[in-house]
Amino acid sequence: MIPLKPLANLFTHDVTNMPPLMGDQDLWHDDTALREGIAREGADWAKDKLAAFGKIAGAAETFEKADAANRHGPELRAFDRHGMRINQVEFHPAYHDLMTIAIENEVPSFAWNHPQPGAQVTHAALTYMLSQPEGGVLCPMAMTYSVIPALRGTPSVGDEWIPRLLTPSYDGRDIPVDEKSGATMGMFMTEKQGGSDVRSNTTRAIALAGSDTEYLLTGHKFFCSAPMCDAFLTLAYTDVGPSCFLVPRWRPDGERNNLSIQRLKDKLGNRSNASSEMELHDTWGVMLGGDGRGVATILEMVQGNRFYCCASSAAMMRQGLVQALHHTTHRAAFQKKLIQQPLMRNVLADLALEAEAALALTLRIGRAMDEAARDESAAALARIGTAVGKYWICKRAPGHTYEAMECHGGPGYVEESIMPRLYREAPVNSIWEGSGNIMCLDVLRAMFREKAAVPAILAELDAARGANANLDAATERLKDELADQADLELRARSITELMAITLQGALLARHAPGAMADAFCASRLGARWSGAYGTLPPDVDFDAIIARASPA
Repeated sequence: MIPLKPLANLFTHDVTNMPPLMGDQDLWHDDTALREGIAREGADWAKDKLAAFGKIAGAAETFEKADAANRHGPELRAFDRHGMRINQVEFHPAYHDLMTIAIENEVPSFAWNHPQPGAQVTHAALTYMLSQPEGGVLCPMAMTYSVIPALRGTPSVGDEWIPRLLTPSYDGRDIPVDEKSGATMGMFMTEKQGGSDVRSNTTRAIALAGSDTEYLLTGHKFFCSAPMCDAFLTLAYTDVGPSCFLVPRWRPDGERNNLSIQRLKDKLGNRSNASSEMELHDTWGVMLGGDGRGVATILEMVQGNRFYCCASSAAMMRQGLVQALHHTTHRAAFQKKLIQQPLMRNVLADLALEAEAALALTLRIGRAMDEAARDESAAALARIGTAVGKYWICKRAPGHTYEAMECHGGPGYVEESIMPRLYREAPVNSIWEGSGNIMCLDVLRAMFREKAAVPAILAELDAARGANANLDAATERLKDELADQADLELRARSITELMAITLQGALLARHAPGAMADAFCASRLGARWSGAYGTLPPDVDFDAIIARASPA
């Protein structure tokens, strides 16, 4: 509960020079770059929904619920008081409230319930806004959203499960799914010995007698996030090879499935969501995709999760920036407000550039995903762009969040501030669904397997040709890098980074005010960029950049 009329006149001193409570945020109206990006990328038809959700996600009450859900984390109840196995995780009521907000406002389902141009862009915006107060509930939201393409490939399973996942109703009860008003979906792929190398998994699947779709799975999964989801996708080996299975919490006969939660992870990151280890012993599952085609099937889920990572990391940057702007606007040092100090203005403007560039690239990827079904170039851009964006945006988020925290000084380092929660959460998206090296190698695979991938990237850059000399020079450097076939794997990170920042520069050069584009290209694409924040050249229009980023 937000305190009413706290006392500033204390016995020993008066409380002065402390920022006031921020209160409600309007995550739509106060974000100029978001509103412009939604209109630009074809989702203006959803602006009323986004405007309404911006008030819900940004309400002080929502931020309070996020704080409560993270202070009172989930607890494992593997057994009931009689010693019987139940494999439950109990959450604080605030977590369920946040899940209700997410699902009732179609965060995981909007893109699929409104199949038209701009739907994926709108999904990114919904994710972006909800990720600012709370990242934990977004984990099951991301998986519930991204699983739909994989389920569509097996209609006998998808026809049963997809309507449940797309229903905007949250039902947190641990009961058979056909008795619930809505459902969520998770996944667990990682095993101890393999990590990202899922082909080294050892979980086995044995077909039930008389069935070519039902199997019993036995093995151990090292990471299972959101273990109270109603079903999960996982990989297991048949005699043919690694195959994908849908494994529900409850079997079709109404009995609990053998999903034995071993422990909850004490992890870095949010505390609201549960991550667990799971053992499978003759656990019932139904095959998705073809026998031995598990990796190909699960890859249909991967792009959606990586797209989520882009939006979520961009969101953490935005909220960290908003918090830093609020603090420095109301805090004085050395006879000036912090936001008036020249070096602080350099830092804030630099943070603003990074946050807007991350959002711009995310929304552009969303439009490519919207257009992919009918445009080969868009499909290629979505494929390679998702990997590029996931690598770079997620890689920049931890440093950005730390810098925003440093703007606060000591008050940003205490747990009463949102900054520690943002900082703990910031690294996760770089690891989930493929760490940095995996992403960069995936960029190389896209370059060689899809002939339209590199031309799609270059077309984006050529569309901005002439807008900025630094951008033009960087585009030529990228072409040279791509033409050089020597040591490609060794250079994969530098190639991916150059792709990312030239794409961001091109988007800003074409669509953002000149002050934003010029500052971004001069710093990121110039000759002297160190990667540190607060090193913009002195001719930057700091006033214009900070004003654009500041909430109205």
